[in-house]
Amino acid sequence: MEGFQNLHPWELKVAEAREVQLALRDRLVMRPPPGFAPRLVAGADVSADRFSRVGFAGVVNIDLETMATVEEASAKVDLRFPYVPGYLSFREIPALAAAWERLEHRPDVVVFDAHGYAHPRRFGVACHGGVLLDLPSVGCAKTMFVGEHGPLGEERGSTAEIIDKGEVIGVALRTRDRCNPVYVSVGHRMDLETAIALILRLTRFRQPETTRRAHQLVNDARRAHKAAVAEAEAPATPGKPATPREPGE
Repeated sequence: MEGFQNLHPWELKVAEAREVQLALRDRLVMRPPPGFAPRLVAGADVSADRFSRVGFAGVVNIDLETMATVEEASAKVDLRFPYVPGYLSFREIPALAAAWERLEHRPDVVVFDAHGYAHPRRFGVACHGGVLLDLPSVGCAKTMFVGEHGPLGEERGSTAEIIDKGEVIGVALRTRDRCNPVYVSVGHRMDLETAIALILRLTRFRQPETTRRAHQLVNDARRAHKAAVAEAEAPATPGKPATPREPGE
């Protein structure tokens, strides 16, 4: 399947990554495509220990009408960019690209478990990923990163604008009555009203199903890898020969 466009190198220093963000920000389109009526929605997530060089990326495609999982793909990858707040796209998008290439169906929109426009330079993971995929995208994060919001109603669907330096950059959104909110911002080819409506359609619990299922996928892959490593490193049981390994393993 068509993957991420290579619009810039990935072997960058933080200062160089900042310049890439500022340059690509000009490509953002803050409105959905004409007649936007998504059916296939992708959820994307990456799981890794904060300073680990090993990551597990996953993408799940969900039918928005039936909420059935259509397909899922995951990949174990080396994370080459360090963990630096504000630059997570340089750490996570190459990992997501490896999983994305294993999908058979190109979705109509992508929901990232990350921020989009609600970012110090207005170019978070959802913006970066949306531009490189040239797809409508939304950022839906579990915690605030930048800005402040006012009082938020207790009912599902309540919103409060996130303001940073006098600009509305996203919303705090209550997805269940009296539940902690999520933080929604546009990525690419998206507006805030459409993003909010999409997240509410996807949500049964606190987080959208795209995030919940992608998160479960990558965590399952991460746990399976740890179990396999632990088994390979465990000493042989007395009286039982160790499992032979092929040369080079």
